[in-house]
Amino acid sequence: MFSKDYLLPTLALFGAMVLWASSFIAMKIAVSGFSPIAVVFGRMAIASFLFLVLWKNFRGLKVRRQDWKQLIFMALCEPCLYFVLEAYALKYTSATQAGMIVATLPVFVAIAAFFILKEKLALRVWIGFFLAAGGVAMLSWGATATENAPNPLLGNTLETLAMVAATGYMVTAKSLSNRYSPLFITALQAWVGAIFFLPLLAFTPGAIPTEFPHDATIAVLYLASVVTMVAYGLYNYGLSKVPAGQASGFTNLIPVFTMLMGFAFLGDRLSLIQFIACGLVLSGVILTQISPSKKAAATA
Repeated sequence: MFSKDYLLPTLALFGAMVLWASSFIAMKIAVSGFSPIAVVFGRMAIASFLFLVLWKNFRGLKVRRQDWKQLIFMALCEPCLYFVLEAYALKYTSATQAGMIVATLPVFVAIAAFFILKEKLALRVWIGFFLAAGGVAMLSWGATATENAPNPLLGNTLETLAMVAATGYMVTAKSLSNRYSPLFITALQAWVGAIFFLPLLAFTPGAIPTEFPHDATIAVLYLASVVTMVAYGLYNYGLSKVPAGQASGFTNLIPVFTMLMGFAFLGDRLSLIQFIACGLVLSGVILTQISPSKKAAATA
């Protein structure tokens, strides 16, 4: 039996992963009715308004002048570059394949920490990196064009670049998290994103929607409110109750949930080669996340 103190945070983290996985399905539906730029601007604009409602939480907050460059760079990486790349990626690849590529994010972060933060990496991390990279390559090259993935090679390449942008965000946010709350950082991302995407919406030909398809509109509202606000709240509640390493481990559930949702709601299908590729990706990610101390404890 799980104690209440453990069960509730676990359910919260589990729920956050389900919602974040569902964002790929919602984004796929949204870009079927609107341009990618319109989708990401709508998501950021609505989220910005929702965060303004919480303005009282930011009263008295002082931002150090020397931190502004890092804060702006962080927001440019994500949501700006990340959402542009991911939105266009989902025009060309399936939600299932995109979700699987997201599983490589911890690997990218580990490699970035090696080069930027000078953190030492064990041999298993390098092996895991090349396994995951090989899996992504196989996932892309082994794909054939379908209705849900008209150009999987292009789409998966864009999603991989989105992971590079997300890595820039995570490495920068790591140095800022000691001084600023997760709520403020998330709100700043939404506000900078809305400002960034507004001129892109205005000057990109065909980006401004002339019609508002029902399903696509609901998907944008869902992305802005449920995914951005509720998933964020659930994750941070769980994070406040369990160790950070344990909480981050839940992110490995995202590609699994995305695959199941893509199969159920979008009719996504994977070939045998792509299933093998998914296995390589997950094996590589798991290898990078194994704690040597835990292994030693288990054999002691």
